[in-house]
Amino acid sequence: MGIGGSIFLLAVGAILAFAVNAEISGLDINVIGWILMAAGLIGLVVTLWYWNSRRRTVVTRQTAQPVARPGYTAEYRETRREDTAPPPPPPGY
Repeated sequence: MGIGGSIFLLAVGAILAFAVNAEISGLDINVIGWILMAAGLIGLVVTLWYWNSRRRTVVTRQTAQPVARPGYTAEYRETRREDTAPPPPPPGY
């Protein structure tokens, strides 16, 4: 849904729940507003959880022994990916 869609549902739900005094036979506008606000809140929490879970450091290691011809040495590689910002430049730069 995204952050924008969630905020939109929250806003429309709040308008229907608190600002509209219309009556439609068989429908309660206030309840529809509360349902829209709940859906927007759930969508916002799920979106923020999804985006937060993507910002983790991933470390992979190659544990299997590589195949090497006789006379060659084996190679070990460690790949590291960090999703952090680079440090700021030193003062006076």
